[in-house]
Amino acid sequence: MTIALSNYRSAPVYIHSCGFHSALGSSHAQIHARLQAGKSPDMLAVSGWLNNGSETVVGKAMGDKPVIPEHINQHDTSNNQLALSALQQIEPSVRQAIAKYGAERVAVVVGTSTSGIATGEEALSDYLKEGQFPPSYHYQQQEVGNLGEFVADYLRVHGPVYTVSTACSSSGRVFLSARRLLNAGIVDAVVVGGADSLCKLTLNGFNGLEALSNTLCLPFSEKRQGINIGEGASFMLLSLSASDSVCDDAVPPIAFLGGGESSDAHHISAPHPEGEGAEAAMRNALKDAGISPQDIGYINAHGTATPLNDAMEAKAIFRVFQDKVPVSSTKPLTGHTLGAAGAVEAAICWHILRYRLDLPLPVNHGITDQQLAPITTVTAGMSLEPAAILSNSFAFGGNNISLIFGYAHD
Repeated sequence: MTIALSNYRSAPVYIHSCGFHSALGSSHAQIHARLQAGKSPDMLAVSGWLNNGSETVVGKAMGDKPVIPEHINQHDTSNNQLALSALQQIEPSVRQAIAKYGAERVAVVVGTSTSGIATGEEALSDYLKEGQFPPSYHYQQQEVGNLGEFVADYLRVHGPVYTVSTACSSSGRVFLSARRLLNAGIVDAVVVGGADSLCKLTLNGFNGLEALSNTLCLPFSEKRQGINIGEGASFMLLSLSASDSVCDDAVPPIAFLGGGESSDAHHISAPHPEGEGAEAAMRNALKDAGISPQDIGYINAHGTATPLNDAMEAKAIFRVFQDKVPVSSTKPLTGHTLGAAGAVEAAICWHILRYRLDLPLPVNHGITDQQLAPITTVTAGMSLEPAAILSNSFAFGGNNISLIFGYAHD
């Protein structure tokens, strides 16, 4: 089912290309195979990361990372190298946009939470051993805004540049920020996305909250024990023009159809137990897109596999959608990529739409927690019908975002 454009409250924002690198892989073939198998070999048990000496499971973006060009080597961090591995996948489309609109009419809006902290940790280790920081290190590399500055400097674009950092909703919020820039006529195209790399700070922080699992996470399972942290990067090029969209006769243009946000501020780290903010975000997204719950064919849940998050999200989903829409979480395939999660899961939605993939299976040992609200989970061979996807990203402080992606016609 393709929802008619006239149903939307405002025109959709077209996605012209998508770059993606995480524990799902970086090539389309690899990503699709792992999504369909419901398993990623790059979700790995590791030791030596946690201060208490215990093991945990992390999602690693494997493979060689690109070298940061010499002329912008002040941005040389592991996080920016990971970002570049995804950014290069959409670079041809961005170059076309620059040629068409001009570098000053292309903006960059990205999200992160770790920025260059991993590089800062390495530099601090050197300082403790050698008494000085490495010559290549500067504190600005781990400032939150560094990711946006790097992307703009690499692409040589001169439109507005900013980095959103609202914890795990960071790179979900960039879609709404980008749309505002486009609708205001400030720019003609926006590079959106996010990147977060593994570092000890976040792993030990979540371990301190007793939120980490030492085995593969199991969202919505009665055996769930907590989250796995992952690293990942995803970038897209957005504009209000359908021309040059990545599509063919069989696949209409793919668009960001609408988004909803909320901030319930229930607790600094725990979600509202009834999911009031999550529900508001989903209802706001539907209203923004001008569609009804019946128009959603799949929900990519935040699904962190913590007891509190899964319980509240299931309640919120059931109140909005009842048991009519299949749900799964892809975090057992990528890990929770924190500030990059919104963009990473937007990329998964894009791949499902672009290549008409079966819906990702839940990874919960087949044992859904019967104490949860009775949402419907994805079963083998399910396809996307109707053809719109809602993706949730919920963050500390009750900072919530829901995004809707689907097909659009002129």
